[in-house]
Amino acid sequence: MAEKKAKKDGAVKKDKVSKKETATPEKEIKVKVRLFEDYKKDIVPSLMKKFGYKSVMQVPKLDKIVVNMGVGAAVADPKILEEAIKELETITGQKPSVRKAKKAISNFKLREGLKIGAMVTLRRERMYEFMDRFVNVALPRVRDFRGLSDKSFDGRGNYTIGVKEQIIFPEINVEKITKVMGMDITFVTTAKSDAEAFDLLLALGVPFIKKEIKTA
Repeated sequence: MAEKKAKKDGAVKKDKVSKKETATPEKEIKVKVRLFEDYKKDIVPSLMKKFGYKSVMQVPKLDKIVVNMGVGAAVADPKILEEAIKELETITGQKPSVRKAKKAISNFKLREGLKIGAMVTLRRERMYEFMDRFVNVALPRVRDFRGLSDKSFDGRGNYTIGVKEQIIFPEINVEKITKVMGMDITFVTTAKSDAEAFDLLLALGVPFIKKEIKTA
């Protein structure tokens, strides 16, 4: 009897632990999609009204965010690339893929296939969570920040931002870094024009200097 009771008590405790463990991820997911909820509730109706979309499916959305960290110094010191990979993973919460040189350039002592950078492609919850942190936490930490230029659209509704220092992200411990490194952050949207992409990113919180891009 004592043995059965012990097993029963153990099962109850295990069940309580499992419920506790599953509660935390659910809470985290709700935090991560906050910006997406704003998009569905407020941004979609606003864009439909401004551009005269007849269907919700026509409204542009954020498809993915690509964070690319080029590390040319890795040619001379491979350890710098290892550090960049760790920092990029810390910033994005996702394991980066290593980028290799496609061509050999003798002047830069660059050989084809040499590891020279790291890249992360964020989608869904992690994408919105990263954008939320980047816009509301990281960018305000940029020295003398006055807003982003609207000149970095590619003509197909995508926008790239160049970040000079990884230390604007609070996840990076300044005291532990050995080299200041920059990165390029590309917001890939489903917009058919730069004007539509501009309004989408502006509504998502991207602090542009100008408040509107005129359509052609």
